[in-house]
Amino acid sequence: MTEESPITLCLARWADGDRNAEAELMRMMLPELRRLARRSMRRERPDHTLQPTALVNEAYLRMIEGRTARVQDRVHFLAMAARVMRHILVDHARQRLAAKREGMANAVSLDEFEDNLPGVSSSPEEMVALNDALDAFATLDARKAKVVELRFFGGMSVEETAEILQVSPNTVIRDWSLARAWLVRELRGEASGKA
Repeated sequence: MTEESPITLCLARWADGDRNAEAELMRMMLPELRRLARRSMRRERPDHTLQPTALVNEAYLRMIEGRTARVQDRVHFLAMAARVMRHILVDHARQRLAAKREGMANAVSLDEFEDNLPGVSSSPEEMVALNDALDAFATLDARKAKVVELRFFGGMSVEETAEILQVSPNTVIRDWSLARAWLVRELRGEASGKA
């Protein structure tokens, strides 16, 4: 029998509603959540109103409010945090778009996007378009969509993504390449509906 890590034990107590475990878990995971938030914010515009600390705080609040499923371990917790941060950033982008509705005729720029998703500095339009395309892609291939979510929105490396998804790094590389091609085609309006 393997001994469970302190984080795994804390997650189990947190899932059972232990408020002390919640505070302890946040103390243990805060450095990793900050790292995840900094990675997520790297591709945002420089004048973004959210800062990494605010993103961590908002993610934390949403995670404690929506705690319905048992989180198994550290990597599962980080994957959940990456998903929550994605939704926060997309919600923020949608709010910006709603505020400047008259300027909605802008086309999505995909020059850098096509070359390398993690290097994109996403406008609100690009963020919303990518989110919508990723949701559509998830219905076709959930794992490849999860790879994009973890790498693009979570800023995770190939190795970290492989660990979370319990696949090989080569599988992540293949999934990343195929997902990126599908998303670029979808965002340009050329998708045939096949992954």
